[in-house]
Amino acid sequence: MARAAPPEPPPLDGVVLVDKPAGISSHAVVAAVRRAVGKGIRVGHAGTLDPFATGLMLVLVGRATRTSQFAVGLDKRYETLAQLGALSTTGDPEGEITQTGRVPASPLDLPTGQITQRPPAYSAIKIDGKRAYQLARAGHDVDVPERTITVYGFDELERAGDQVRLAVHCSTGTYIRTLVADLQDGYCLELRRTAVGPWSLDDAVPLNVLTDRAAVEERLIPLERALPFMPSFTLPVDQARAIHHGRRVARADLPPELPEGVPVLILDEAGVVAIGQADGAQLHAVVGFRA
Repeated sequence: MARAAPPEPPPLDGVVLVDKPAGISSHAVVAAVRRAVGKGIRVGHAGTLDPFATGLMLVLVGRATRTSQFAVGLDKRYETLAQLGALSTTGDPEGEITQTGRVPASPLDLPTGQITQRPPAYSAIKIDGKRAYQLARAGHDVDVPERTITVYGFDELERAGDQVRLAVHCSTGTYIRTLVADLQDGYCLELRRTAVGPWSLDDAVPLNVLTDRAAVEERLIPLERALPFMPSFTLPVDQARAIHHGRRVARADLPPELPEGVPVLILDEAGVVAIGQADGAQLHAVVGFRA
């Protein structure tokens, strides 16, 4: 008599908070988690870290990969150790270093608010379909467009001669290397991301702990708790089913406190249904989780 096939393991859907080590790319972090969970499970991330940088990465597993567009836009916190009186072609220890001798005194002039910033040529920004750092390393002149970012907090933590440790709270898209280079003069010796939105590095695990599916599953934040920055609403089964099937639900039939014009997490008694948005008189799905 043929043996019954073993039951398939339950799906893995959620977020893993990973403490990225120095010396590897964000892509390598995703690849390591993908190997751990096995074939057939999608894995992505919500925000790149440079290879020399360390700290918090949000690794998205399974259906959580559909939430990347919302998680990527969260504000970030960093700590960096800056070397003053010198410049680096890459803004970090991997570039060519030029000693300038210009070492500003403390307290440093640390700008906050909206800032126009030109990201470094050695960055992951795409220009004409290629990464800027690939073009720069190939010897091409790279003209990276300026962007407006917001620095909510920029603080000097400690100073030892021409080295200073800084803490930065900023909007997504901010390049800490550029902030440091603009101090006249400086580059990042170390860079560590300490928070992404509501998530803290204190809750992250080292990448080398995630050796197999069981290790990932043990540390997985489930999908229904993976978006704590987003309002959530539990709907009756018939309304949730309508949202799931791509139909719209009349605003008059929804909880009065459901906000309009912003993404909300829609659940029913069985779990997560979709990310929806109410516009005017109706609620519709933006991202579905059960298809």
